[in-house]
Amino acid sequence: MEDGAESSSEVQTVSSDVPKTPNQELKKLLSFKVYKRRWFVLLVLCLLNCSNATIWLTFAPVADESAKFLNVTLEEINWLSLVYMVVAIPLSFGTTWMLDTLGLRITLILGAWLNMFGGLVRFFGKSEEDQYTIPYAAVMVGQTLGAIAQPLIIFTPTKLAALWFPDHQRATANMIASMSNPLGLLLANIISPLIVRTSTQIPTLLIAYAAPACFICFLATVGIRSSSPPTPPSASAESSGSEPFIQGIKLLLRNKAYLILLLCFGSGVAVFTCFSTLLQQILCVQGYTNDFAGVCGALFIVFGIVGAAVLGLYVDKTKKFTEAIKINMSFTALSCIAFSLVSLLPHQKAAVAAVCSLLGFFGFSIYPVAMELSVECSYPVGEATSAGLVFVSGQVQCVLYILLLQALTKRLADSPLSTCGGEVLSWKVPMLVMAGLLSFFTCCFVIFFHTPYRRLLAEEQATYGTKKTSVSTVSESIPSVEKATC
Repeated sequence: MEDGAESSSEVQTVSSDVPKTPNQELKKLLSFKVYKRRWFVLLVLCLLNCSNATIWLTFAPVADESAKFLNVTLEEINWLSLVYMVVAIPLSFGTTWMLDTLGLRITLILGAWLNMFGGLVRFFGKSEEDQYTIPYAAVMVGQTLGAIAQPLIIFTPTKLAALWFPDHQRATANMIASMSNPLGLLLANIISPLIVRTSTQIPTLLIAYAAPACFICFLATVGIRSSSPPTPPSASAESSGSEPFIQGIKLLLRNKAYLILLLCFGSGVAVFTCFSTLLQQILCVQGYTNDFAGVCGALFIVFGIVGAAVLGLYVDKTKKFTEAIKINMSFTALSCIAFSLVSLLPHQKAAVAAVCSLLGFFGFSIYPVAMELSVECSYPVGEATSAGLVFVSGQVQCVLYILLLQALTKRLADSPLSTCGGEVLSWKVPMLVMAGLLSFFTCCFVIFFHTPYRRLLAEEQATYGTKKTSVSTVSESIPSVEKATC
């Protein structure tokens, strides 16, 4: 269906005492329209997500040179990435409320402006004493603005997919929007080492990331004209976000399957964020250069995007969310164990690169499917609330993991192979602990997670049932379905 179709449409209600004919069923299915404009909204979200990710991970691939330029320690450089997690935690609840209450358009435009100001403040925050230097405080302010924008952007894919895309394209749309964030991480892993050969080139790097943020802000402000299309693309889109925010939180806290997903998948998000943040510092101890660390980060993300594309298309066709995630989480845990071992070996570039590729292929591909599964197992709670809290869980655990891993490092008095620009730390124990944590939560998820697909059941009942089903009716009928399924 295209924009030339009628601007409004209502789902036809068929009386229970009148037998349905094939023509009536066909008419009912065709009553849901989609619009070409959905691809532009998706494009803006992808660009915005990508830009925010590059601002987030600007300094991690060149941590040693960044520490020299800003005259701070590596731990303080890590805080430039860690601030994203710290800021996102308290703001996430407000973001989920904003998405489900004020709508997609206001949320995205606000996120675009904050992201742009974050990129500009980092570059224009010149020191008064020396116009060629940028103080650490100004960079931190810019990072904080970008961190405030992150939940406004990263919580949006499930909401956009539900409001603008039909059921057979939702997982794919969510995958495309979600994977634009690791694409930004990929660009940061490539561009940062490419531009920064010496610490004096840090300002050039900052303007390289600020310029696209300005253009994307213009696109979002001018191009996004509404939060939703004129008519819904699916049965669930008609009632998207209908549960009040507080009531939705209460429903989630009583949902056993959702709480397991919240904890176990949140741990996976935390491990992957730690990996992206600390990769350069882990590899430089064994003599690997920043360029090679950037290549490994790029392979990690490229194979992750490929894996996500394959898995997203597969799940869109089969709707086997749970099986896909359980299998991929198991292979991800094995890949993480392998990385914790090969990262300790010098002169093993092929092995390190291969393990990073496998870790990305199996691990990153889980993210968009897990976001969709969080909506499926918690319906009729709003998409932003259910997916957003999973992300919050990952951020909270990431802060704890990074602090724990840094505390477990040991200073090395002598490391002849090291290419680290500053102090040299041993990451042997932290890597084994990280692999152990991921393996533990993977086992918990595989054993204990079971759920019916509530949104799909509600859509099937609304589309093929004898009458249009209200959200409250679906909500009341779901517990009995869940008991029967379990």
